[in-house]
Amino acid sequence: MLAELVRQRTYFPDRASDLSVQRLGLPHGSFQDLALRTGDGLTLHGWHLLADGRHALDRTAWHRELAAGRPLALFFSGNGGNRSYRLSEAEILTQAGSDVFLFDYRGYGDNSGTPSEAALTADARAVWDYAVTERRVAPRRIVLYGESLGGAVATRLASEKCQAGSPPAGLILRSTFSTLADAARHLFPVLPVNMLLHERYASLEWIGKVTCPILMLHGVRDLVVPHYLGRRLFDAAPKWSADGTPIEFIDLPHADHNDVLETDGELLQAAIDRFLGTLARRAS
Repeated sequence: MLAELVRQRTYFPDRASDLSVQRLGLPHGSFQDLALRTGDGLTLHGWHLLADGRHALDRTAWHRELAAGRPLALFFSGNGGNRSYRLSEAEILTQAGSDVFLFDYRGYGDNSGTPSEAALTADARAVWDYAVTERRVAPRRIVLYGESLGGAVATRLASEKCQAGSPPAGLILRSTFSTLADAARHLFPVLPVNMLLHERYASLEWIGKVTCPILMLHGVRDLVVPHYLGRRLFDAAPKWSADGTPIEFIDLPHADHNDVLETDGELLQAAIDRFLGTLARRAS
């Protein structure tokens, strides 16, 4: 019973029957609906957001834009809501000159299925495979962006791809934790977390094998995932990437967990602008 309570406090999906671009009235020419099939036969729905100032009005133009050589950010969301909640944060990336693939996990938004650590891991791999295999985007152009729980999903994916010899261009983690158990101990201090948790999201074990450049950002006033858990993850990461880029941790001095854009949005934008700009210069 207590274990189920902990599980219920891990995932907070907001379901919706239709999150299509047309249904939500998103800007014509800047957003495109996407869909992919997972290895176990589910369909994941998402969006392709074009970099700021770019437009495409037909399928050929969308393919041409994706092939133009800009960075492509794969956005991995936190544990609540659905992709419509992430528009403002995804636009931080588009304003920095990156295209974005923003998919919902299974069980979120207009996707069927049930979330779990294994399921979200499989979904992340499916998004990567869709970008690299089906849409022919080179791994060296792909930036993984994870916020909160999505940071754990992104970290594992980055670690797997680095170990497989196809590292992404970079990994950006916003307000994420060292392990799910560490975060749960903070939120449920009276519960025997180690006995109750069946899912681990143990980024602490994965991040040491990430060889691509890493940028981490965390709110100093975060009451959901305390700042010290972000620092714990930072301390476990390699200090330098394989190409000589130093890992970077940026304090967001006024931010809690869910108000980063409102409190420190300019700092977040500047940091991501700089990080993506550095990646682009190193790739040229």
